[in-house]
Amino acid sequence: MILSCNCSFIERLSFMKTIVIASQQGGTAWLIDTDRQATLSLWHERRKADTPQRLDVPFARIADGLATLAANDAAYCFIDTSPTISDQNTALLDLADLVLIPVRPSPSDLWAVAETVEQVKDAGKPFIFVITQAKQQASITAQAVAALSQHGRVAQAFVADRVAYAAAMTGGNTAPEVAAKGHAAEEIAALWHELKSVFHESMKSRKERKKDHG
Repeated sequence: MILSCNCSFIERLSFMKTIVIASQQGGTAWLIDTDRQATLSLWHERRKADTPQRLDVPFARIADGLATLAANDAAYCFIDTSPTISDQNTALLDLADLVLIPVRPSPSDLWAVAETVEQVKDAGKPFIFVITQAKQQASITAQAVAALSQHGRVAQAFVADRVAYAAAMTGGNTAPEVAAKGHAAEEIAALWHELKSVFHESMKSRKERKKDHG
């Protein structure tokens, strides 16, 4: 997924954060699925809980949809993208406040992420790498962090390779919902806390730059 927004859009959506991916406090959270595999939509259709809500909107009108959500006090919107470099993903980056780049600690993922990073940097968007499906105490995880840190910020909170995530997804749930006290709940809470801090840093930086140019 990715978190995103251009400057004029940010001014209008000062309270809603758009997360595009290449979580939740105050207001409501929404999902938009632009991946043709529609994994996020399939998960949501199995879900019994009312939140987060999913917005079905034509790709050409996503910006309008985000504006409508913001006007209705939405707090966050997560946009899932296809795992390929495309004009569609480039357009979505223009809507991002922050770009979340999930990376598995494997040589193939590390090789493939270079194009994504270049695309995000070309768009001038803040981004953060998140290590997913991490093996506990595996040297390859540390190696992946070292390699990625040369290109940008890496989240300190990892998402480990746990059966709990796949098991929860089958029923349209999240791992923390299934086991609120489990390891998965702890690492997701830590990750979300870190992502929100990135939001605050990013918005503060933008305000300072705007003040300097004002």
